[in-house]
Amino acid sequence: MLRLLFLLPLILCLLWFAYLRLRGFSLRQGKQGFIYILVFSAIIAAFYTVMLWLTST
Repeated sequence: MLRLLFLLPLILCLLWFAYLRLRGFSLRQGKQGFIYILVFSAIIAAFYTVMLWLTST
């Protein structure tokens, strides 16, 4: 499960891209959403990294 975690931001970005296209927005208008997705994914990755480090000792 942990090894597939990199798919989370990829899938979320693809869904956000599809949403923007369906609603007629440009990528420039949706840039903030991509930033939110990447920050959210980085926080999740950092959490799992800390948990893995804490439980391995």
